[in-house]
Amino acid sequence: MDHESSGRTSRRRRAPRGETAAKRDVNYRDLRNPFPVMAIFSEDRIAAIHEAALTMLQDLGIKVLLPQAREIFRRGGAKVDEASEMVFIGREIVETALASAPRSIRCRAGARDRDVTLELGRLVFQPGAGAPHATDLERGRRPGRACDFRELVQLTQHFDVLHMVPPLIEPQDVVANLRHFFTMEAQLTLSDKLPFIFSRGTPQVLDGFEMLRDFRGLSDAAFQAESWCYTIINTNSPRQIDIPMAQGLIDFARFGQVSIVTPFTLMGAMAPVTVAGAMTLSHAEALAAIALTQLVNPGAPVCYGTFTSNVAMKSGAPAFGTPEHFKASLAAGQLARFIGLPWRCASGSAANINDAQAAHETQFALWGCLLAGATVVIHSAGWLEGGLTVSYEKLITDLEALQMVAELCAETPAGEAEIALDAIRDVGPGGHFFGAAHTMARYQTAFYEPLVADWSNFGTWTERGGLDASQRATKVWRDVLEDGAPPALDPVRVSALSDFIRKRTAEGGAPPES
Repeated sequence: MDHESSGRTSRRRRAPRGETAAKRDVNYRDLRNPFPVMAIFSEDRIAAIHEAALTMLQDLGIKVLLPQAREIFRRGGAKVDEASEMVFIGREIVETALASAPRSIRCRAGARDRDVTLELGRLVFQPGAGAPHATDLERGRRPGRACDFRELVQLTQHFDVLHMVPPLIEPQDVVANLRHFFTMEAQLTLSDKLPFIFSRGTPQVLDGFEMLRDFRGLSDAAFQAESWCYTIINTNSPRQIDIPMAQGLIDFARFGQVSIVTPFTLMGAMAPVTVAGAMTLSHAEALAAIALTQLVNPGAPVCYGTFTSNVAMKSGAPAFGTPEHFKASLAAGQLARFIGLPWRCASGSAANINDAQAAHETQFALWGCLLAGATVVIHSAGWLEGGLTVSYEKLITDLEALQMVAELCAETPAGEAEIALDAIRDVGPGGHFFGAAHTMARYQTAFYEPLVADWSNFGTWTERGGLDASQRATKVWRDVLEDGAPPALDPVRVSALSDFIRKRTAEGGAPPES
């Protein structure tokens, strides 16, 4: 074929009849952050923030509401004032804790290729979590229900770029004393990814551990030898750890399971109005919680974390995806690297619907996490209203961005074949590469295929109904729920799980502790 006729080759080639189109070989399950980290403060200012946090813990103290936790601190050398419930944690206690906390945590999922490693440089995504409401274009905004929780677990399972199952939404149609049975059963039977257990008191936590241990076919020793689940611990800023959170730190440390410590601080509300001040407070609270885990069990798996943004000073409403949110993430990354621990950051949006505001706030916050070097990025997909709602459509449209980030984590080869000098030689000036042999050998797998984006021209898009991104996203999640299959399950273990839940339900379950 001459160069001119090559330049007129049809733009579209179909696979010959009877042949299956090639699929791209992608791996979104094991990601490493490809971006250089960015600093907001100089190294000496990060050291100053760390020093100020240590001074705060030693001189100002932190209020710990759980008597057992105060006793653990006291036996570890901290000064405790029982009347005020204040604990004053010396520098040496924190330094010893940071020395024993692991730098790398291997978390065991239901399948070995779903295992997650938490360490600096890794990149793990979770969807939006902890919302009391769910919403989608077909059923509208509603209090979270059991069916919503199950559907969101299925969607989390389907997309490889989501690595851990978070608490998603609160299934409010399941009574509180039985809710932990329901959420664990849904995670174990609908997903083989790393599950989450709420820290809402020892009875519920131990139920969760027992269900998970038996479903995975583990002995007590094997369960405690590795991390099979995780929880998220939020301090009550400023300078307070409540009873369920303190108990959760103790229980998870004692059984060798992962605590992700996350002070939730909003500048101008429960934290100083400045980025440096808010991060000093957040850092101190995280260090106190980390110290508790290591006093319980030196070497217990624990992640540093923060979720720091600002409020709208005219209304007091939380804001996310702001420049201050971005800067706080960068500072948290510097502090995490300063102490050497894997850490958790967060994206999110204060928008009320899945619109342009929701997209740009979530992505701006996401870039803050990425450039800060976050290990775990929570609320990376689906989060609306500052955490009051998880949107099915936003989950899908946000996943487009996460998958594109995951593509950037893969190596981009530049060998002789990729440099493509022969292909450039074969195509004459003014020609095109649509029909070139180099293109034909690669076109089916060369580029990322969009999940929800529509790259058709205006006329074609109009003929197809002129659907916007949210409307297209509805079809995506609907198709996943209709076609998706759960992971292969052992019927004996499923039956045993049902028997355990039935027995514990008859016994009254376990009310959450407050």
